[in-house]
Amino acid sequence: MQGMRLHINVDHVATLRNARHTPYPDPIEAARICIQAGAHGITAHLREDRRHIVDDDVRRLGELLRDADEVFNLEMAATAEMVAIAQKTSPDVVTLVPERREERTTEGGLDVRGGGDVLGEYVRALLDVGIKVSLFIAADEAQIEASHRLGVQQIELHTGEYAHAFHDPAARARELDRLAKGAALGHRLGLEVAAGHGLTRDNVVELVRIRELVELNIGHAVIADAVFLSLGGAVRAMAEAIDRGRPH
Repeated sequence: MQGMRLHINVDHVATLRNARHTPYPDPIEAARICIQAGAHGITAHLREDRRHIVDDDVRRLGELLRDADEVFNLEMAATAEMVAIAQKTSPDVVTLVPERREERTTEGGLDVRGGGDVLGEYVRALLDVGIKVSLFIAADEAQIEASHRLGVQQIELHTGEYAHAFHDPAARARELDRLAKGAALGHRLGLEVAAGHGLTRDNVVELVRIRELVELNIGHAVIADAVFLSLGGAVRAMAEAIDRGRPH
Protein backbone atom coordinates (compact mmCIF):
# COMPACT_ATOMS: atom_id res chain seq x y z
CA MET A 1 0.00 0.00 0.00
CA GLN A 2 2.84 2.36 -0.86
CA GLY A 3 3.78 3.18 2.73
CA MET A 4 0.17 3.62 3.90
CA ARG A 5 -0.74 1.72 7.05
CA LEU A 6 -4.29 0.40 7.35
CA HIS A 7 -5.58 -0.13 10.88
CA ILE A 8 -8.99 -1.75 11.26
CA ASN A 9 -11.32 -0.69 14.07
CA VAL A 10 -13.19 -3.72 15.45
CA ASP A 11 -15.64 -1.80 17.66
CA HIS A 12 -18.67 -2.71 15.56
CA VAL A 13 -18.01 -6.41 15.88
CA ALA A 14 -18.36 -5.86 19.61
CA THR A 15 -21.50 -3.78 18.99
CA LEU A 16 -23.09 -6.72 17.20
CA ARG A 17 -22.02 -9.10 19.98
CA ASN A 18 -23.38 -6.87 22.72
CA ALA A 19 -26.74 -6.46 20.96
CA ARG A 20 -27.61 -10.02 22.02
CA HIS A 21 -25.23 -10.35 25.00
CA THR A 22 -23.67 -13.41 23.39
CA PRO A 23 -19.97 -14.34 23.29
CA TYR A 24 -20.02 -14.00 19.50
CA PRO A 25 -19.02 -12.45 17.19
CA ASP A 26 -15.71 -12.07 19.01
CA PRO A 27 -13.78 -8.87 18.17
CA ILE A 28 -10.53 -10.69 18.95
CA GLU A 29 -11.24 -13.28 16.25
CA ALA A 30 -12.14 -10.40 13.94
CA ALA A 31 -8.79 -8.79 14.70
CA ARG A 32 -7.01 -12.05 13.87
CA ILE A 33 -8.78 -12.27 10.48
CA CYS A 34 -7.99 -8.61 9.71
CA ILE A 35 -4.29 -9.13 10.38
CA GLN A 36 -4.26 -12.28 8.26
CA ALA A 37 -5.91 -10.30 5.44
CA GLY A 38 -3.14 -7.69 5.48
CA ALA A 39 -4.16 -5.03 8.00
CA HIS A 40 -1.16 -3.41 9.68
CA GLY A 41 -2.82 -2.97 13.04
CA ILE A 42 -6.03 -3.01 15.05
CA THR A 43 -7.86 -0.08 16.62
CA ALA A 44 -10.44 -0.31 19.40
CA HIS A 45 -12.23 2.41 21.36
CA LEU A 46 -12.80 1.69 25.04
CA ARG A 47 -15.65 4.07 25.81
CA GLU A 48 -16.47 5.14 29.32
CA ASP A 49 -19.91 3.49 29.05
CA ARG A 50 -18.43 0.27 27.53
CA ARG A 51 -21.09 0.28 24.81
CA HIS A 52 -19.02 -1.98 22.54
CA ILE A 53 -15.42 -2.79 23.46
CA VAL A 54 -15.08 -3.86 27.11
CA ASP A 55 -12.07 -4.18 29.39
CA ASP A 56 -11.57 -7.88 28.74
CA ASP A 57 -11.50 -7.19 24.99
CA VAL A 58 -8.64 -4.76 25.58
CA ARG A 59 -6.71 -7.37 27.51
CA ARG A 60 -7.24 -10.08 24.90
CA LEU A 61 -6.52 -7.78 21.96
CA GLY A 62 -3.26 -6.78 23.63
CA GLU A 63 -2.25 -10.41 24.05
CA LEU A 64 -3.15 -11.32 20.47
CA LEU A 65 -1.35 -8.39 18.90
CA ARG A 66 1.77 -8.71 21.04
CA ASP A 67 2.04 -12.37 20.04
CA ALA A 68 1.51 -11.44 16.38
CA ASP A 69 3.93 -8.48 16.63
CA GLU A 70 1.25 -6.14 15.25
CA VAL A 71 0.13 -2.69 16.36
CA PHE A 72 -2.63 -2.19 18.90
CA ASN A 73 -4.09 1.33 18.88
CA LEU A 74 -6.38 1.97 21.86
CA GLU A 75 -8.72 4.93 21.48
CA MET A 76 -9.94 6.52 24.69
CA ALA A 77 -11.16 9.69 26.32
CA ALA A 78 -8.62 11.86 28.12
CA THR A 79 -9.56 10.83 31.66
CA ALA A 80 -7.67 9.52 34.67
CA GLU A 81 -9.54 6.20 34.51
CA MET A 82 -8.62 5.60 30.88
CA VAL A 83 -4.99 6.62 31.31
CA ALA A 84 -4.69 4.14 34.19
CA ILE A 85 -6.11 1.36 32.01
CA ALA A 86 -3.61 2.18 29.27
CA GLN A 87 -0.73 2.18 31.73
CA LYS A 88 -1.83 -1.27 32.91
CA THR A 89 -2.47 -2.83 29.49
CA SER A 90 0.37 -1.16 27.52
CA PRO A 91 -1.08 -0.80 24.00
CA ASP A 92 1.39 0.29 21.34
CA VAL A 93 -0.54 3.51 20.71
CA VAL A 94 -3.14 5.48 22.61
CA THR A 95 -5.29 7.86 20.59
CA LEU A 96 -6.99 10.42 22.78
CA VAL A 97 -10.42 11.34 21.45
CA PRO A 98 -13.32 13.54 22.56
CA GLU A 99 -16.21 11.59 23.99
CA ARG A 100 -19.80 12.38 24.84
CA ARG A 101 -22.16 9.71 26.12
CA GLU A 102 -25.09 10.82 23.96
CA GLU A 103 -23.22 10.65 20.65
CA ARG A 104 -23.53 7.63 18.35
CA THR A 105 -19.93 7.90 17.27
CA THR A 106 -17.07 10.30 17.89
CA GLU A 107 -18.11 13.72 16.63
CA GLY A 108 -15.41 16.29 15.85
CA GLY A 109 -11.87 16.49 17.05
CA LEU A 110 -10.28 16.84 20.46
CA ASP A 111 -9.88 20.41 21.68
CA VAL A 112 -6.15 20.32 22.35
CA ARG A 113 -5.85 24.10 22.73
CA GLY A 114 -8.50 24.08 25.45
CA GLY A 115 -7.22 20.93 27.14
CA GLY A 116 -4.89 22.85 29.41
CA ASP A 117 -2.56 21.36 31.98
CA VAL A 118 -4.76 18.31 32.58
CA LEU A 119 -4.48 17.08 29.00
CA GLY A 120 -0.74 17.69 29.10
CA GLU A 121 -0.46 15.60 32.27
CA TYR A 122 -2.32 12.71 30.66
CA VAL A 123 -0.10 12.84 27.59
CA ARG A 124 3.07 12.85 29.70
CA ALA A 125 1.78 9.96 31.83
CA LEU A 126 1.37 7.85 28.69
CA LEU A 127 4.67 8.91 27.15
CA ASP A 128 6.50 8.18 30.39
CA VAL A 129 5.56 4.49 30.19
CA GLY A 130 6.61 4.20 26.56
CA ILE A 131 3.20 4.44 24.89
CA LYS A 132 3.02 6.32 21.59
CA VAL A 133 0.39 9.06 21.80
CA SER A 134 -1.84 10.26 18.98
CA LEU A 135 -4.46 13.01 19.19
CA PHE A 136 -7.67 12.84 17.14
CA ILE A 137 -8.15 16.42 15.95
CA ALA A 138 -9.65 18.60 13.26
CA ALA A 139 -7.38 19.70 10.45
CA ASP A 140 -7.05 23.08 12.12
CA GLU A 141 -3.75 24.97 12.29
CA ALA A 142 -4.13 25.96 15.95
CA GLN A 143 -5.02 22.41 17.04
CA ILE A 144 -2.15 20.91 15.08
CA GLU A 145 0.36 23.36 16.56
CA ALA A 146 -1.02 22.75 20.07
CA SER A 147 -0.61 19.01 19.53
CA HIS A 148 2.99 19.52 18.53
CA ARG A 149 3.66 21.56 21.67
CA LEU A 150 2.37 18.68 23.83
CA GLY A 151 5.10 16.44 22.45
CA VAL A 152 2.91 13.71 20.93
CA GLN A 153 4.28 11.65 18.07
CA GLN A 154 1.14 11.55 15.92
CA ILE A 155 -2.08 13.31 15.04
CA GLU A 156 -5.12 11.72 13.44
CA LEU A 157 -7.12 14.11 11.29
CA HIS A 158 -10.90 13.84 11.60
CA THR A 159 -12.31 13.10 8.14
CA GLY A 160 -16.01 13.17 9.04
CA GLU A 161 -16.73 16.47 7.28
CA TYR A 162 -15.00 15.19 4.14
CA ALA A 163 -17.11 12.01 4.25
CA HIS A 164 -20.31 14.03 4.65
CA ALA A 165 -19.32 16.33 1.77
CA PHE A 166 -18.27 13.58 -0.61
CA HIS A 167 -21.26 13.80 -2.96
CA ASP A 168 -20.99 17.60 -3.28
CA PRO A 169 -17.99 18.23 -5.57
CA ALA A 170 -17.33 21.79 -4.38
CA ALA A 171 -17.63 20.92 -0.69
CA ARG A 172 -15.54 17.78 -1.19
CA ALA A 173 -12.78 19.83 -2.81
CA ARG A 174 -12.80 22.31 0.09
CA GLU A 175 -12.56 19.52 2.67
CA LEU A 176 -9.77 17.77 0.78
CA ASP A 177 -7.84 21.03 0.59
CA ARG A 178 -8.30 21.60 4.33
CA LEU A 179 -7.10 18.09 5.11
CA ALA A 180 -4.15 18.41 2.74
CA LYS A 181 -3.03 21.67 4.36
CA GLY A 182 -3.41 20.15 7.83
CA ALA A 183 -1.42 17.08 6.87
CA ALA A 184 1.32 19.22 5.34
CA LEU A 185 1.58 21.34 8.49
CA GLY A 186 1.70 18.30 10.74
CA HIS A 187 4.40 16.76 8.59
CA ARG A 188 6.47 19.96 8.67
CA LEU A 189 6.27 19.95 12.45
CA GLY A 190 7.62 16.41 12.55
CA LEU A 191 4.35 14.69 13.42
CA GLU A 192 3.13 11.47 11.89
CA VAL A 193 -0.22 12.17 10.25
CA ALA A 194 -3.05 9.64 10.27
CA ALA A 195 -6.68 10.08 9.27
CA GLY A 196 -10.00 8.47 10.03
CA HIS A 197 -13.77 8.69 10.46
CA GLY A 198 -16.44 7.96 7.89
CA LEU A 199 -14.02 6.54 5.35
CA THR A 200 -15.31 4.09 2.73
CA ARG A 201 -13.99 2.38 -0.40
CA ASP A 202 -15.52 5.22 -2.41
CA ASN A 203 -14.17 8.24 -0.57
CA VAL A 204 -10.78 6.87 0.48
CA VAL A 205 -9.38 6.96 -3.06
CA GLU A 206 -9.08 10.74 -3.30
CA LEU A 207 -8.04 11.16 0.33
CA VAL A 208 -4.96 8.97 0.07
CA ARG A 209 -3.55 11.19 -2.67
CA ILE A 210 -2.43 13.37 0.24
CA ARG A 211 1.18 12.22 0.42
CA GLU A 212 1.76 13.20 4.04
CA LEU A 213 -0.83 10.72 5.31
CA VAL A 214 0.83 7.54 6.56
CA GLU A 215 -2.03 5.74 8.32
CA LEU A 216 -5.78 5.26 8.11
CA ASN A 217 -8.08 4.00 10.87
CA ILE A 218 -11.25 2.52 9.36
CA GLY A 219 -13.93 0.45 11.04
CA HIS A 220 -17.62 0.83 10.29
CA ALA A 221 -17.33 0.65 6.49
CA VAL A 222 -15.10 -2.43 6.62
CA ILE A 223 -17.44 -4.27 8.99
CA ALA A 224 -20.41 -3.26 6.81
CA ASP A 225 -18.61 -4.50 3.68
CA ALA A 226 -17.87 -7.75 5.48
CA VAL A 227 -21.59 -8.57 5.46
CA PHE A 228 -21.26 -9.01 1.71
CA LEU A 229 -17.54 -9.62 1.09
CA SER A 230 -16.43 -11.53 4.22
CA LEU A 231 -14.22 -9.76 6.75
CA GLY A 232 -10.97 -10.75 5.06
CA GLY A 233 -12.43 -9.75 1.70
CA ALA A 234 -13.51 -6.39 3.12
CA VAL A 235 -9.98 -5.66 4.36
CA ARG A 236 -8.46 -6.64 1.00
CA ALA A 237 -11.03 -4.52 -0.86
CA MET A 238 -10.18 -1.49 1.29
CA ALA A 239 -6.46 -2.03 0.69
CA GLU A 240 -7.07 -2.20 -3.06
CA ALA A 241 -9.04 1.06 -2.95
CA ILE A 242 -6.16 2.75 -1.13
CA ASP A 243 -3.71 1.47 -3.70
CA ARG A 244 -5.81 2.90 -6.52
CA GLY A 245 -5.62 6.37 -5.07
CA ARG A 246 -2.11 6.39 -3.63
CA PRO A 247 0.52 8.29 -5.70
CA HIS A 248 2.90 5.87 -7.41
